[in-house]
Amino acid sequence: MLERLRPLFPYLRRYWKSLAWGGVAVIFYNVIKVLIPLVIGGAIDDMQHGLTEAKVVHHALRLVVIAVLSAIFLYITRQVIIGASRDIEYDLRNDLFANLERQSASFFHTHRTGDIMARTTNDLNAVRQLLGPAIMYSANTIVFTAAALPFMIRISPKLTLYAFVPLPIASVLVQYFGARIHRRFERIQAMFSDISAKAQENFSGARLIRAFVQEEAEIASFETANQEYIRRSLYLVRLMAMLWPTLEFVLGLSLMITLLVGGHEVVSHRISVGQFTSFIVYMVQLTWPMIAVGWVVNLFQRGTASVVRIDELLKQKPLIADDPNATDSPITGDIEFRNLTFAYPNSADVLHNINLHIPAGTSLAIVGPTGSGKSTLVSLIPRLHDAPPGSVLIDGQPIRHFTLDELRKSIGFVPQETFLFSETIRKNIAFGKPDATSEEVEDAASIAHISTEILEFPKGFDTMVGERGVTLSGGQKQRTSIARAVIRDPRILVLDDALASVDTYTEERILSGLRQGMRGRTTVFISHRISTARNADQIAVLVNGRIAERGTHDELLARNGYYTSLFEKQRLEEELSIAT
Repeated sequence: MLERLRPLFPYLRRYWKSLAWGGVAVIFYNVIKVLIPLVIGGAIDDMQHGLTEAKVVHHALRLVVIAVLSAIFLYITRQVIIGASRDIEYDLRNDLFANLERQSASFFHTHRTGDIMARTTNDLNAVRQLLGPAIMYSANTIVFTAAALPFMIRISPKLTLYAFVPLPIASVLVQYFGARIHRRFERIQAMFSDISAKAQENFSGARLIRAFVQEEAEIASFETANQEYIRRSLYLVRLMAMLWPTLEFVLGLSLMITLLVGGHEVVSHRISVGQFTSFIVYMVQLTWPMIAVGWVVNLFQRGTASVVRIDELLKQKPLIADDPNATDSPITGDIEFRNLTFAYPNSADVLHNINLHIPAGTSLAIVGPTGSGKSTLVSLIPRLHDAPPGSVLIDGQPIRHFTLDELRKSIGFVPQETFLFSETIRKNIAFGKPDATSEEVEDAASIAHISTEILEFPKGFDTMVGERGVTLSGGQKQRTSIARAVIRDPRILVLDDALASVDTYTEERILSGLRQGMRGRTTVFISHRISTARNADQIAVLVNGRIAERGTHDELLARNGYYTSLFEKQRLEEELSIAT
């Protein structure tokens, strides 16, 4: 058990003062609570010698004072211990999110979003229940039992022995059911992750599902997964349903033995009626803590299973991280690929012996057929994937010479798959520069040639774009992404086929704006259109992961190679389009 809880030790140490004060409150609460049976028993014995109104008031006031003090310390106990569990939950959630944010892209290729969401919500809640209610009720049970036992033995050692005879049975039951509950809860959490992942995929791909008329099929598939989740959950419910009544039966058996043996002790005048009453009250007070043991065991088993699942995420180390000797040296934008050969894990080489030099302040266009490695090549510049050491250089230094923070701050990256947050257009554009002024946002939108369209919306730049920017067209989303990259005023701008969803006229307007706005900056862009690439300082043709041709537009046309055939094909398509 302690080994499973080890990941929580740093957080427990962080809040040891709160937990210590909670422990003090638990002791005071239970020490005061343990006086109630003594007062009741003393009152009964006292009243046997003569019942007066003064005696009733006296003993009643004593009980009221004890109840008030007990309530005060119970409030402090709950406030401090439950509060500490909430603080630890807060820290855990922050640490978990921060660690997930540092992970490289490959991590999210191998971990489903739904599973991650399940661990950061359902599992985290189970850990909080472990650190809050489970600890509090366990402490109350242990302290009250330890405090009450001396008084019970003082009343009658024999009666105490008989009363506690059935309790080892309860201990065995708790151990037996606890192990099975732990295994079952692990399976339930795994199934919950599957359901969360399936729901997330369906919500994200809602339009695709409708387009292929797969609503009923997906509903049926989700229902099947949900039925399995319910089946596993009901099995756990049956375990709990067996545990609690069994514990109540054992405690009822203990009370029955207490009544039989205690009644005989009273008849034999070995203990008084008041003492017997005190003992019975002690047994009644112990009933709920003992029953709560079943619930606490459930919380502990659920919590420890969830700690393991959360710790798996916390232990994940980013595959791409700063080198120990990395510096924050300013970047001017000179890029070089030197004998670069790159492959993804467990796959064949994607890029072969790439040699390219992009002087600072110049532009490079990369063209080539689909699957030739163009996106992979540009993703190595901001280290979205890590190239072999020494094969990618910035300003003449290996790329790992720079910290990730400095490197990525110097790069404006527009990925092939456009992603917008469910926020206003203004906040989406200012994402890379949160302190951007309204003027800077509008200037960036103008460079991306989307400002006019934004102002036509009822709320202009304060228009909400919806989930993943669903309210915008593909071209509008791409141009918003370009504005988001431009507003950072980066030394290097990388456009990964970022103009694919706009028409030729708009494309030319955007490129013209970029040439003005990015003057003196290094620009690398991927395109399938010759019209996009023709004005670049140099053009590289990538085929099957190798540089097939390199040069300016005119130089490549003169070679009569792949670039020329692509140019002729696109020119013919344009002529046919005009003719029709």
